[in-house]
Amino acid sequence: MEKFKRIFVIVMDSLGVGAMEDSAEFGDMGVNTLGHISQAVNDLYIPNLQKLGLANITPLKQVPPAENPLGCYGKLREKSRGKDTMTGHWEMMGLEVTKPFKTFTETGFPSELIAELETQTGRKIIGNKSASGTEILDELGEEEIATGHMIVYTSADSVLQICGNEETFGLKELYRCCEIARELTMKEEWRVGRVIARPYVGKKKGEFKRTSNRHDYALKPFGKTVLDALTTEELDVISIGKINDIFDGEGITQAYKSKSSVHGMEQTIDVAKTDFHGLCFVNLVDFDALWGHRRDPQGYAREIEKFDVNLGKLLAVLRKEDLLIITADHGNDPTYSGTDHTREKVPFLAYSPSLQSGKQIKETDTFAVIGATIAENFGVKMPEGTIGMSLLDTIQ
Repeated sequence: MEKFKRIFVIVMDSLGVGAMEDSAEFGDMGVNTLGHISQAVNDLYIPNLQKLGLANITPLKQVPPAENPLGCYGKLREKSRGKDTMTGHWEMMGLEVTKPFKTFTETGFPSELIAELETQTGRKIIGNKSASGTEILDELGEEEIATGHMIVYTSADSVLQICGNEETFGLKELYRCCEIARELTMKEEWRVGRVIARPYVGKKKGEFKRTSNRHDYALKPFGKTVLDALTTEELDVISIGKINDIFDGEGITQAYKSKSSVHGMEQTIDVAKTDFHGLCFVNLVDFDALWGHRRDPQGYAREIEKFDVNLGKLLAVLRKEDLLIITADHGNDPTYSGTDHTREKVPFLAYSPSLQSGKQIKETDTFAVIGATIAENFGVKMPEGTIGMSLLDTIQ
């Protein structure tokens, strides 16, 4: 019999809580996204996260641990070999990624791939390096508009990104080029996790702005996930933010795109006011995209505070038969060198209005406890080849 009718899983994208034991193998030493943000700023006002137990997970300069946390709290270790968005989310839903996705951060994409992409799209490629999305527009946007050339770039993630001005390049043409790039990058040596269409508006440097018409072309999960198991049993799986893109629509029954992390939380609150039966799976990307990669601890701290305000609103509409899980998919320490993600443990907060009292949960060796807990709650069988043990008995 179901303990919870509705489960909400909210991923605070990149909010790591301390280095993994193998973090040095990934070039990350002494990283702690949340802990170092706290050390870098004067104020951090997060009363709702505090009462659920976030400050009980890792020490925070401004926020004392809750004496009697309302939620169950702990840390999750990543079993997969990676520190990227897709690896983290896929593992949450039961898939262990043993081979990291390809990255081209240091070198740009191989000349053979660029040549083939130029041939098939009919456009000359400019850029081909790792860059911030806003910086590369300031550098090359005017040239793209004037010549019709195509900006291609990457980042610390396993991504190939293509920019297109909505007025001169056109969304339809941008999506066409991205579809070609996705086909080309299915080749093993070029296989990136995502191809991303990055549309923008504006006519000159300093005025360019990216729009919400972004579209991700992700690899499909290599096996069935807990999401597939839920939908097979005709349960709702509602995605908010880039969840639908991360799973390439597999196992999703309804999808909402978000304009920002604040908007994503507003959408989550709206969904919580409906009578769905199943899972609402939410990714809030601004922590990572706007602040982690740009190494801005002040901006990251303010984003956490904005989240906390909306978290309070969500808590107010949760029902006794609801379970809320708050976690992350990797780290992105904004005080660390470079612009890459950081290999970290992630927080695990679980709360329900029906929970008698919170408690500390033993650190687990995989993010997949989240999917396993969801599966057990709804009485669905974990798909063959998935990993993870349920924490349902522990958090009741």
